Formats: sequence, C-alpha cells, structure tokens
Amino acid sequence: MAFREVHVIEIREVLRLWLSKRGIREIARIGPAERKTVRRYVSAASSLGLAPGHPPELLTDEILGQILNLVRPRGPGVHGAAWLCCETHREFLQSRVEEGLRLTKILKLFHRHTGTEIPYRTFHRFASQELGFGAKRTTVLVADCAPGQELQVDFGRLGVVEWEKRGRVVQALIFTSVYSRHMFVWPTLHQTLEAIIEGFEAAWRFFGGVFPVIIPDNCAAMVAKADALNCRLTVGFLEYCQHRDFQADAARVRHPQDKPRVERTVPYVREDFFQGERFLSLEHVRREAEQWCLQDAGMRTHGTTRKHPREVFEQEEKGLLKAMPEHRYDVPLWVDTSVRRDQHAQVDYALYSLPIEFVGESVRARADSKLVRFFHNGRVVKTHPRKARGERSTDPQDYPAEVREYAMRDTQTLLAKALSHGKSVGLYAERLVEGPLPWAKMRHCYRLLGLVRTYGEQRVEQACHKALELDVVDVSRIERMLKRALENDPFAPRPAPASPSGALRFLRSADDFSIGSKNHQTKGDNNDQ
Repeated sequence: MAFREVHVIEIREVLRLWLSKRGIREIARIGPAERKTVRRYVSAASSLGLAPGHPPELLTDEILGQILNLVRPRGPGVHGAAWLCCETHREFLQSRVEEGLRLTKILKLFHRHTGTEIPYRTFHRFASQELGFGAKRTTVLVADCAPGQELQVDFGRLGVVEWEKRGRVVQALIFTSVYSRHMFVWPTLHQTLEAIIEGFEAAWRFFGGVFPVIIPDNCAAMVAKADALNCRLTVGFLEYCQHRDFQADAARVRHPQDKPRVERTVPYVREDFFQGERFLSLEHVRREAEQWCLQDAGMRTHGTTRKHPREVFEQEEKGLLKAMPEHRYDVPLWVDTSVRRDQHAQVDYALYSLPIEFVGESVRARADSKLVRFFHNGRVVKTHPRKARGERSTDPQDYPAEVREYAMRDTQTLLAKALSHGKSVGLYAERLVEGPLPWAKMRHCYRLLGLVRTYGEQRVEQACHKALELDVVDVSRIERMLKRALENDPFAPRPAPASPSGALRFLRSADDFSIGSKNHQTKGDNNDQ
C-alpha cells in the first residue's frame, strides 16, 4: 500500500474519538486512518497522561506537537538511508539524468557503480525533487491583441472516413481569432497551396473580412524555409498575402506556444465536431463544419473569456476587418523548370516554347488559369496561353529562321520562298508537296532551294520549266539536268560511248538484227517446206 501522510486535523479527529471512549477498530472504521496508525497515536497520547473520558479541550496544539514528535521523531524533511545515498552520489545521478536516460537504466548503472540497491520509489522522488526529472516548464500567458488584429491558423487531423470504397484521411484548416476566440473550420483532403488558399478564401467569407495579421504553422505549401527570425514564405503564398493585403508571421517549428489560441482548439474540433458523426462527402463535412462553428463553437461559453465567441466577434471585431474581396482569386502555379534542347519547357505536363538563347537555362514559370509567364533573372522572357496537360504551345518566332518552316511544318512559307526565285520554281515546289502529307515532301523543297543557291535562279527556272512540260516531278532529275547543262535542250542526243579497244568475240553487225534480212527469209522458206 502506498504511503499517505496523516494531517494534523486527522490526528485530532482520531484522538477526539478515542477520548470519547471509542475503540481502535471502530475509530479505524469511521476515522481517517488505519488501525496501526490509530494505535501509534493512541499509544503516544497515553504516554502523555491522556485517557478515554478526558475532555477534548485537552488536545491543544502543544499536546498535538508532542504526540507528533513521539510518532515521527525525525520530523518533516528527514529522509532515510536510501535518500542519503542518492545525495552522496548526486553528481553521478545528475549527469545521467541530463543524458536523458530512463530511471530504470540509471538505477542499473548506479548499482554497477556503487554496489548499492535503491528502491525505485525513493529514487524517483529524489530525481523529481532534486534533479529536475520530469519537471514541466512554466509558461508565460501572452496578452491578447486588439480586436480584429490577429488570426491564428493550424492544420489538424480529424479522422478517417469511408468514401469511394476506401478510407480517406480528413484534415482541417482551423482559423481562430485571438481576441474573440471565434473560429472557422475548413475540412480538406490535401495540404497543397490550392487547398490552403481555398480554405483562406472560405474563411474571409465566413468572417466577413480579412485579418491584417495571421499566424500560420510551418506547412510546406506556405513556408519555404522555417526560421525563428527570418522565415521565408513560398512564392505562391507570398503572392497571395500581397494580393489580399495581410501579413503572415509563421510560428517557430515545434513551438505550439507561438499560436496557443488555435493549438488548443484542434482536439476540441476533432472530438466535439467530427468523431461519432457520419458524413457523405467532403462538401457535406464542410457544410456541417460551418454550422457547427456558428451554433456550437460560436455560442458556447469560452473557458477563458467566459463569453460567447460569436457575439464578441460580431460586436467588437467584425467591423474592424479589412473589406471582403469581391473577385475570386486565381491560384497560380509557380514552377522552377529548365529549357530543353527542343526549346520547350514543361509546366504542369504541358510544353511551352522559348527562344533558342535559353536552351539549357533554368527559368521560373507562373501559370494561372489563362496565361503562363516565364521569368529569367527576374524579368519576363516569354508569355503563352495556358494549355491543358499533354498539349503544347509553340511560337514560330522562337525558332531560328533557317529551321522555322521545317519545325512548324509551314509549307506555305516554304512555297512562298520557292516562288520568289521564279514562277516555274514555285509551281514545281507546289507539285512536290501536293498530296495528303505535304510536310513529308518538305525536304524535296529544301533540296530544290539548295539547287537555286548552287546553280542560280535562271538555270533552275529553265530546268523546272522543261520538267513541268514533260510532267517530270523529281528533284534528282532536275539536279542531273543542271549538272549536264541540259536545261536549255533536254532532248539533245547523248554522245555515243567510246568503243572498247580490241576485237570482241560476239560482236555482230546491225544488219544481222534486221527483220527483213536475207538470213531471216531463208529460214522462213525452209520452214515452209
């Protein structure tokens, strides 16, 4: 049984019952102490001359002090041998406690070091009272701000719901006014920037205005670098703060006392609102959460202020908030990407072209619902309309002039270039690319333009004119005509090949292959016979 100290009032009651001629068993049954304890105090009172039947007025403070000295001769604050042993080895025990070791492990090391066994209860009291083990730090009560000045924000886990045949973890973005303690709860499934800004927009509609200062936690979508002095917000959330004209001062990491007003509401929201309820969808949870904030949490008597948070907010804070934004905020997507060898950069699984001088460079892209803007060293270098995932936006002016038509499959520009070198060259180029797949013949047009650069416009114009008359559409034929200088007379006979030196064994004259020759007639007569 655990030790319990008997107070002076209880000792007085035990002795008063004894003086009224009550037995020890009866006193232990109706009194505040056990029989052994009653017997010790009764024995001490008897040694001082008290006996049953004496008046209770004899139990003065002096008599009670003498009885306590007889029962507890060591007096208060006096400890036994185990405590004194701990006191002797205080430095050894203090160093082990500061190392963060468990008390059971320290007792093993102490026994190995000194060979002395110490009861765990005694050592626990010694470590708690003398060595600071398990001591709770004192907190400083921070004064509330002025009405309508500060809003504390925190994420809390509500629980798991069964949607779409699988469990989904529902979290809550909780907003709490520091002055009135009025709160707003926005259930969500994600902690992305889009989900957070959606919750902030719903909070401004709920409160009817914007608080000038917010104290958020260190969510990765809001805080890029957590620091006690120089906290750096993400680009997307910082832009939102500027757009809605409020200042964000993030709490320190693992310092819930920086936002205590909202920190204590997380278990309250989880237990009073979410647990034990059945929700059909995320929209259902959000509707019920708003009603709960207005009726239950808003009209409760707050434990600290002893007021209704909703009434305090509407009477003293609501009129001091900044004006409610009228238009919907277009949440941007900020992406750090690089320009690939094909002069395109990827943003949200869509491709956008940039000028060739940015190939291999890192750029930052801002994409909203309508435009995508690319920044390099702080300046805008390209703007594109926003495309859906899997699509691309290519500006032909981003490509070098020499490959622009081929890259964009621009046959019209290519035909215009060919026509600029002559009418026949333009018509011949049109014949080259005609068909269901004109871009498949673009290389033939580039070959034709190359012949213009090599042989000149006039010769190629004449060769194309002669080829069109004969309906010969083949760039290789045009090239052979130009090499042999046949563009002016394409029907000129070819020169006879030189006869080989030496007699040929099977060489025959041309008369032998004539149909009306004498040999053929003789063979015909013989066959008739």
